[in-house]
Amino acid sequence: MSPDFPLPIRELARQDWPAVGAIWAEGIATGHATFEPAPPTWEDFDASRRPDLRIIAEDQGTIIGWAAASQVSSRQVYAGVIDHSIYISSAARGQGHGSRLLDAFIRHCETAGIWTIQSNIFPENTASLALHQRHGFTIVGTRHRIGQMSYGPYAGQWRDTLLLEYRSPAA
Repeated sequence: MSPDFPLPIRELARQDWPAVGAIWAEGIATGHATFEPAPPTWEDFDASRRPDLRIIAEDQGTIIGWAAASQVSSRQVYAGVIDHSIYISSAARGQGHGSRLLDAFIRHCETAGIWTIQSNIFPENTASLALHQRHGFTIVGTRHRIGQMSYGPYAGQWRDTLLLEYRSPAA
């Protein structure tokens, strides 16, 4: 698909899980996507992510990326604050698809009444940092030695994450 054309974006459904899990596993293999050593089961994903804030991007019928969000708190005052994840398949990286997916996700969240989208990103994940900053996310802090890696080349090392947030101008 040409980068000049919009990607088909739709809600993530249970039947998408094998492709979503495979894309997630590709991100995990980089060592810079998450502290988790493996994608969760569908049941764990389904229980931990807001059903109304899960989307996928397709290119010619193939799922090439996904984005989903979790509530940061059950307190009503934080009802419009979420933590999100976005993953693009390795075959689709560097083609602008992540930008299209993140743009669609932000619009989807704003329609759902979300006023703050946050994310924790490893400082070494420069592509994700650049993507988020191009879309209006700002770094609000560094979480020093916030978690210890349990897998891969960084196993046993304490890692920092950068806390980024997007504030909806519509809020």
